[in-house]
Amino acid sequence: MALMIRSSSADAGVANAVRNEVLALDKNQPVYSIRKLDSVLSESVATPRFRTLLLGGFAGMALLLAAVGIYGVIAYAVSQRTQEIGIRMALGAQAADVLKLVVKGGMTPALIGVVLGLAGSFAVTRLMTTLLFGVKPTDATTFATVSVGLIAVALFACFIPAWRATKVDPLVALRYE
Repeated sequence: MALMIRSSSADAGVANAVRNEVLALDKNQPVYSIRKLDSVLSESVATPRFRTLLLGGFAGMALLLAAVGIYGVIAYAVSQRTQEIGIRMALGAQAADVLKLVVKGGMTPALIGVVLGLAGSFAVTRLMTTLLFGVKPTDATTFATVSVGLIAVALFACFIPAWRATKVDPLVALRYE
C-alpha cells in the first residue's frame, strides 16, 4: 500500500506527523520509504532518460563521423582532381563553377543517402515505439528536422574542400605531375 500526501511544508516534520498518524490508526502497519515526490518521479523516469541520453550520444557520434567521412572523401577527391581543376580554371572556369562542381559531387550521394535513410527509418519506426513519449513514431517534424540537419552537415563538409579547390592556381596544378 502506498500513501501520497501533498504539503506546503518541505521539512521532515510532515513525515514524522504522517508516521505518527498511521501508527495511531494501526500499530502493526509499517511505515517506511518516506520520500519526496520529486525523487519518486525522478526515479521512475531514470531508465528512459538514460536510454534517451545514450541514443542521443550515439546519434551525435554518428553525425560527427559522417561529417568527418564526407569531408575526408571530398578532400581526397579534390586532391586527386587537382590537375583537372587547374585545367578547368586555365580554360576560364570561375571559382563559383569549381565550387558547384565539387559540392554537387559530394551532395549527390549525401542526398541519396538521406532519401534511403528516410525510407529505412520509416520502415523501422514501429520498433522504436517503446522509447518514444509524446511523439508519434512517424512524426513529420522530426523526420524533416533530422533530414535538414544531415543535409546541412553534408553541405558544410563538402564546402570546405570545394572552397580550397577554388584557390588552386592553374599554373601550379598543371605542373603538379
